[in-house]
Amino acid sequence: MQNTVTPTHCPYCALQCGMNLTPAPDGTVEVSERTDFPVNRGALCGKGRTAPAVLSSRVRLTSPLVRSEAGALVPASWDEALDRIADGLRRTRAEHGADAVGVFGGGGLTNEKAYGLGKFARVVLGTSQIDYNGRFCMSSAAAAGTRAFGLDRGLPFPLEDVPRTGCVILVGSNPAETMPPSLRYFTELKENGGTLIVVDPRRTRTAEQADLHLAPRPGTDLALALGLLHLIVAEGRTDEAYIRERTVGWEETRAAAMAHWPEYVERITGVSVPELREAVRLFCEPEAAMVLTARGPEQQSKGTDTVGAWINLCLATGRAGRPLSGYGCLTGQGNGQGGREHGQKADQLPGYRKLTDPAARAHVAGVWGVDPDTLPGPGRSAYELLDALGTDIRSLLLMGSNPVVSAPRAAHVEERIRALDFLAVCDVVLSETAALADVVLPVTQWAEETGTTTNLEGRVLLRRRAVAPPEGVRSDLEVLHALAARLGGERGLEKGFPTDPEEVFEELRRASAGGPADYSGITYRRLAEENGVFWPCPAPADAPPATGGSGGSEDAVLDVLPDDPARAEDPRPGSGPRPGVHPGTPRLFLDRFATEDGRARFAPVSHRAIAEEPDDEYPVLLTTGRVVAQYQSGAQTRRVDELNAAAPGPFVELHPRLAERLGAAEGDPVAVVSRRGRAVAPARITTAIRPDTVFMPFHWAGEGRANTLTNPALDPTSRMPEFKACAVRVEAVGGMQPGPRA
Repeated sequence: MQNTVTPTHCPYCALQCGMNLTPAPDGTVEVSERTDFPVNRGALCGKGRTAPAVLSSRVRLTSPLVRSEAGALVPASWDEALDRIADGLRRTRAEHGADAVGVFGGGGLTNEKAYGLGKFARVVLGTSQIDYNGRFCMSSAAAAGTRAFGLDRGLPFPLEDVPRTGCVILVGSNPAETMPPSLRYFTELKENGGTLIVVDPRRTRTAEQADLHLAPRPGTDLALALGLLHLIVAEGRTDEAYIRERTVGWEETRAAAMAHWPEYVERITGVSVPELREAVRLFCEPEAAMVLTARGPEQQSKGTDTVGAWINLCLATGRAGRPLSGYGCLTGQGNGQGGREHGQKADQLPGYRKLTDPAARAHVAGVWGVDPDTLPGPGRSAYELLDALGTDIRSLLLMGSNPVVSAPRAAHVEERIRALDFLAVCDVVLSETAALADVVLPVTQWAEETGTTTNLEGRVLLRRRAVAPPEGVRSDLEVLHALAARLGGERGLEKGFPTDPEEVFEELRRASAGGPADYSGITYRRLAEENGVFWPCPAPADAPPATGGSGGSEDAVLDVLPDDPARAEDPRPGSGPRPGVHPGTPRLFLDRFATEDGRARFAPVSHRAIAEEPDDEYPVLLTTGRVVAQYQSGAQTRRVDELNAAAPGPFVELHPRLAERLGAAEGDPVAVVSRRGRAVAPARITTAIRPDTVFMPFHWAGEGRANTLTNPALDPTSRMPEFKACAVRVEAVGGMQPGPRA
């Protein structure tokens, strides 16, 4: 494999940027541009360029670890480690029942691994208690999108459409730091004469690029969207013909919006009435426009309604399901989209089927060769599952997640993990969560295995193995196969858990056939030849005409796209499918929405407060997010020297007025205290944040762990925790004296 160039994809965010990997003679792996992949067109951020650093045996696990009698994690053989896991899970089932065993997955697992993990939980363990960390990332947008359109796919159109629209409202997203290669789409939007509106309480690197920056108080995005809809109605900017022909629920939604007049919204959000009016003008004057949301409006205890209110803007102005227009969610994790489609979510079966649907249960059970009645029902959502550890759930199998750092109310979650009778973790590195385990299994990572992911556009991609894993490392699929053999007794369950990822994908295709996320017409060969395929993509026998269904006419769409000489020969990505197969669906909803009657649903919602408003004891709002050089819980990126040099640790971003009141100077340690705990980090003083708000990145453990502070209040529909807004106070540390009150 020396000097062989392998085209593959980055292991980090949901862009899944294309890259080439070349093993070097010294054992390292070189990254080079892959210009043929249309999403990033060769561009990579620092995380992507340095991703091979985590392949080094210096920073990753290469041997199973088991907890010794003295309490330390010590190396062990694979047989010993697997036997211990099987014994621990078997013992819990025997003593406390199947639902006393929990399974927790991750949005970075490939589709094959997410599918296998969900099947393993339900067929081998018989437990309903399975969920994944993607619940923390985009579940509110998924719930709102499903409610409005009948289908959840992060973007219902390719990213290439963004520069060709007239206006984008970007809500609670900072792609300049979270997915830097995507920023070019917004730059090109402006170069083409379009406008960018950024909604964020901080003046981020992305907000600095905006034509209009709206800086609402954290947790008031719902009121802001309602205020904009009020003005759209008052100024006569609604598309009444579209509303009549393609939607339902407008009268109730309009009435709710009219109760949110501009001056009232200004008092709630801090966004001035002139700014509201300017946003409406910029959004409504072009023929086409988009609203894109991310974690800001989604990670709230009212996140589903908040996203629904932003979708309402698209529906009221006739933008959803039209070329170069609509609502989309910028998915965060590498396989956050695919990870929620194929069965590791508490309420879902493969193909994005509902676990409570008898027909869905029968179909999937038929593929799995089991009785539908043996499949357990829906289990707890992610935070509720973690909160039940050590009580109702006594043992946990965890793959690809680090909740000790990433979960809300993290100190409590750490306590619950420590209270388990048994914990097994499969990971690449010894994360903070893995360090608490009874058994840790070292598993392969992105460049050492083949598998598929689904990026934020709904484009299914093939990640290719470029290097062999170190001796002593096995794949997650091999782990599931070995555990199924040990726990399946004489039933031979391991036969249902092949170790070849393509074989798993072939079964996934059958399981997803006919479901909302239909992959049945996708093969590894097509993914390699076409540079990815957009779902839904039915198998030929079930395929509708390429010009029909909820995807609409692709040729009709291409006719209205502005000219682009670079795409004159073939505007579609990749080389295109062979005749007789479904082409995939880059653009959804052009003919009809995925509801029973083909119409989109308005969401009649009203503003309500966040779960924990500031008071005299906790007078400031905390919001959290990411920085460009780190990723998620930092379990991998914090092991890369170049990234640590750029972002060495946590910080507290605060306004100069708040810093003066504390007597804090740049770099001084300050404490942020909530009702759940205390975090300490250096002050970073800036006018780019509101005076009533502080910001902390959430990538670090220890005393600077931001999620020690965050509120696990859950959205009633999505069960998404309220990471983005909670009440805190900020205190001087180390003898600093508070200054005069501002």
